[in-house]
Amino acid sequence: MNLPLKTQVTIMNGRKGLKVGESAKDFTLKDQNGEEFHLSDHKGKNVLLSFHPLAGTSVCAKQMKALEDHQEKFDELNTVAVGISVDSVPAKKLWAKDIGIEKLRLLSDFWPHGKVIKKYNLFRKEDGFSERANIILDEDQKVIFSKVYPIGEVPDMEELLEVLEAQ
Repeated sequence: MNLPLKTQVTIMNGRKGLKVGESAKDFTLKDQNGEEFHLSDHKGKNVLLSFHPLAGTSVCAKQMKALEDHQEKFDELNTVAVGISVDSVPAKKLWAKDIGIEKLRLLSDFWPHGKVIKKYNLFRKEDGFSERANIILDEDQKVIFSKVYPIGEVPDMEELLEVLEAQ
C-alpha cells in the first residue's frame, strides 16, 4: 500500500472507529505493570493504538508480538505503540510474560468495562470486547489512519509502517 504524503486511509466496518481528521479522545489507562498511560502525555509523538479483543488468543498474541518486534522502528518514527483490550491488569501482566512482551505497553480497559474502547467506537457489545483495530494519531493527536480488521485477521504491520513513514 503506497500512500502519498498526507494521504491517509480510513477503512471502517460500518461506523466503527474514528474518522481521519478527528481529534483523539484523551484517556488514562493502566498498563500490565500497573503504571498509568495518559494519552495526552504523548503529544509531539505519533501514537499507534492497537486494539485487540482478548489476551490469551493466538491472533491477539501475533498482533502484539508484531508491535513488540518493531519497537526500534517505532522509536525511529517518533511513535509510541500500545496495545489495548478489556483484560485486567493482572491478566495483561501474565500474558505479557507468557508471550515475551518486554517493551510494549499493554493497556487494560477493564473497568469501567471498555470505557475507552467505547469512546473510540470499537466496543462489540454483543461480545463484551473490542474490535481488532489500529488507529494512528499524528503529533497533534489527530487521527491519520483508522482501520477495523476481521476478528481472525492479524493486522498488516507493513501497512502501519508505511503510514508512519509518510509523516
